[in-house]
Amino acid sequence: MAKKAETVEETLRALYDLQLIDSRIDEIRNMRGELPLEVEDLKDEVAGLTTRLEKLSNDVEQIDFQIKAKKNEIDGFKEAIKKYTEQQKEVSNNREFNALTKEIEFQELEIELAEKKIKEMKVSIEHKKDLITQNTQKLNDKSQHLAHKEAELNTLLSETEKEESALIKKSEEFAVLIPERYLTAYQRIRSGVKNKLAVVSIDRNASAGSFFTIPPQVQLEIATRKKIMTDEHSGRILVDRALALEEKEKIDEIIKNLK
Repeated sequence: MAKKAETVEETLRALYDLQLIDSRIDEIRNMRGELPLEVEDLKDEVAGLTTRLEKLSNDVEQIDFQIKAKKNEIDGFKEAIKKYTEQQKEVSNNREFNALTKEIEFQELEIELAEKKIKEMKVSIEHKKDLITQNTQKLNDKSQHLAHKEAELNTLLSETEKEESALIKKSEEFAVLIPERYLTAYQRIRSGVKNKLAVVSIDRNASAGSFFTIPPQVQLEIATRKKIMTDEHSGRILVDRALALEEKEKIDEIIKNLK
């Protein structure tokens, strides 16, 4: 197991090495961008459309069943009319004839109501079938888009997953070299800045990525590597350019061998 950093210089080197490795992991993940989230959103949309289509299909089946039931009722009403009409031929008085006539009229009214209901249900079926057609097209489009995005993501993953996994392991290896309080500070600074740079080198008399000039006396003190120093404007840990170049060359070689 590697020995934990004991001197300030060893700590600075370990911190900068960790930053270089973590930055490469960030770079890999940024390459994917919003693609993983986009794929998940598309999966949710496809699942939602599939569920909607299943419900619409079930609704159509149910209405079809109800239409058949109404048609059976109409057949029953017609049978009743036929029966009452035959009975009218055998009645002996107007009172019985009129009673049967009312029954026939009632059955005819029931037929009208049932036929009206059937028409309404047929309109509902046509509307739902239109929705099925529209949603099927949407589902096909979304499914094709999802397949394309999944292929794109899988290609990116296949190209970078092995390297990312190896880099994460390396990040963990370098993290254990750093004294706990400095590792905690590194993680805190890194999580608080947009570009996730917690350790930066001096570049053109300023901390990398900053426009604020670092006084020459402070630069000399940083170059002695006797003290952990931070940028007063950004709070980032500072290392001298020579150390940064040495460690970058070392980490670049490690990363190259991981690919």
